[in-house]
Amino acid sequence: MLLLCAAAVPLAGAGVRASVDAGPQRGLDIYFIDVEGGQSTLIVTPAHEALLVDAGYPGQNGRDPARILAAIRDAGLSRIDYLLITHFHEDHDGGAAELARRIPIRTFVDYGAPIQTVPDVVAAFTAYEAARLRGRHLVPQPGDRLPLAGIDVEIVSAGGATLQRPLAGAGRPNPGCASFERRADGTTENPRSIGFRLRLGAFRFVDLGDLGWNKLGDLVCPNDLIGEADVYLVAHHGNGDANVPAVLSALRPRAAIIDNGPFKGGTPSTLATLHQVRDLDVWQLHRSLYEGAENFPDAYIANLEAEERDPAAWIKVSARPDGSFTVTNGRTGWTKAYSAR
Repeated sequence: MLLLCAAAVPLAGAGVRASVDAGPQRGLDIYFIDVEGGQSTLIVTPAHEALLVDAGYPGQNGRDPARILAAIRDAGLSRIDYLLITHFHEDHDGGAAELARRIPIRTFVDYGAPIQTVPDVVAAFTAYEAARLRGRHLVPQPGDRLPLAGIDVEIVSAGGATLQRPLAGAGRPNPGCASFERRADGTTENPRSIGFRLRLGAFRFVDLGDLGWNKLGDLVCPNDLIGEADVYLVAHHGNGDANVPAVLSALRPRAAIIDNGPFKGGTPSTLATLHQVRDLDVWQLHRSLYEGAENFPDAYIANLEAEERDPAAWIKVSARPDGSFTVTNGRTGWTKAYSAR
């Protein structure tokens, strides 16, 4: 039980099973929306609830809220049931206030307030906080579950804390940790990111926000606390501080998504690491224009150009309870199918 906004709002704790079997046994859709190197991920549940993870940048004449609304319309939705803000940087919470003016948002999920006091962080949070006052507010802890019907969304990190016990199906020693060494701790909002594992039957998706080196290591070393994932949203847009091979060793994803921009995320070192992983398809929201970046084939990249030539195409995952799923490139309409494990 969490006391929030002068109202008690319950979350399912680690020892309580959420209602994951409720609702019709239909599929799940995940839209990875192009917000130019920020994050915005729309999850449409089997019960047709909307979980939006982050809302992109502020300003830009409402560019990112407009792109989010295009995905919402494509999914046939009229509201956002849950807006989860992974952390308080403007490329994640900046578009939330404008989005809340355009579409109803019922529940806001975050870790409370930022610790950084730089102007961009304060400005984006101040606008977001005003919007948050108009809905319910949840502040989850690692081990909590979000109250969504038909799927199981388990929190693995929040506010600087990480899981202490493995999720169901996890807990094995991770051989990828042999070369892992801790680094200096980060002091921004990134290590405070909310991360989660989503389950629909046998299908698993993992989003760890902008967690960096040490916090990622805490989740997978020496034992893997998360378990395998079919789809992994590469942490921190594929930047070098999240390039932890032990994460890939633990999750063993079949598809990885990078929510990068032309010059943000998708760094050469991260792309090089991903190229070394066997049996892994990597899908990029943008072609990386960094010198030395070895991009994946164009068929797996949603946006090949930058600025006015950028079509703002999304990548869409559609999953079934048996663990099978498809990934579609919104630029071309090409779809690749993945069978159940």
